[in-house]
Amino acid sequence: MKISIGTPPIDIFAFADTGSDLTWTQCEPCVDCFKQLAPIFNPKNSSSYKTIGCNNELCDKKVGFLSCKNDTCNYKEIYGDNSYTIGELSSETFTFASTCGENVSIPNIAFGCGHTNRGTFTNVTSGIIGLGGGKTSIVNQINQEIKGKFSYCLIPFESSSTNPNITSHINFGDTAIVSGPGVVSTPLIRMQTFYTLSLESISIGNKTLSFKSSNFSSIPPQGNIIIDSGTTLTLVPVDFYAKLEKTLVDSINATRKQDPSKSYNLCYTSENGTIDVPRIVVHFTNADLELPPTNTFVQVAEGLVCFTMVPDEEVSILGNLAQMNLLIGFDLVANKVSFLPTDCTKH
Repeated sequence: MKISIGTPPIDIFAFADTGSDLTWTQCEPCVDCFKQLAPIFNPKNSSSYKTIGCNNELCDKKVGFLSCKNDTCNYKEIYGDNSYTIGELSSETFTFASTCGENVSIPNIAFGCGHTNRGTFTNVTSGIIGLGGGKTSIVNQINQEIKGKFSYCLIPFESSSTNPNITSHINFGDTAIVSGPGVVSTPLIRMQTFYTLSLESISIGNKTLSFKSSNFSSIPPQGNIIIDSGTTLTLVPVDFYAKLEKTLVDSINATRKQDPSKSYNLCYTSENGTIDVPRIVVHFTNADLELPPTNTFVQVAEGLVCFTMVPDEEVSILGNLAQMNLLIGFDLVANKVSFLPTDCTKH
């Protein structure tokens, strides 16, 4: 998603991540960087760039503090897939496009100026926009301006690959309120960086499977699944997944096939990239959300479609494939998340 930083403002394209706090972009001089299509941000060309000192409250081991050099806070952030960024914690003026016409510039936003960055990043991105619940999150840094509200609409992956002009969108403030016919809302529980929801069950056709996750504390109020735009697949407990897979296998009339990459557990052969699947509904507290087949089975290779939920022994996460073509609004004042089925290519 596009955001502008610096003076004069330079556009950067970063991946919006509700599962992490630090916003960062690749910076010159690049010691070891992944390839990106847009020019790499050069802090020397910006009059508003400043490094953050080691005594600043944001220079904290909890947010990836690495070392102190010349009174500059150096950070290292490592993600769940072992991607990482290393650089200087800095501050800049961030400029946001506005629905009112006038762009909105906010000075002194803390961000990471990444000089060593590696991992599963594509060349269309230059970093990450951290939307998590921690103090370095851009959501908390501009909380006064956005009144605790943001929303996003993730386009299907095939749309981004076939038409680069179509992009996902993010809104902050009053324009981020999700309302109208078809909206369902569920309580949001904040756990430091992570946003969690309470998932009660998942329905496959006319069969409902109760959801339990032993990875979270049973002390209320407590969610049991993280909603994370930065994780691709949906992760569920091993025992629950076994029941989910069996129910699906009993309901799908297609030829099973192993995934050569071993990333997915349940795959089928398909001539046109789709198969007939039963209706799948995730039941959150006060919110029943139907996931269309495009969110639950994706074409991962020619002639192969796979189920986008996989077992995990450590954590439960609602990933971004399950969130495609949904307008998802976070209200951190009312502590709720709202979902509205939407064609995100037109939103």
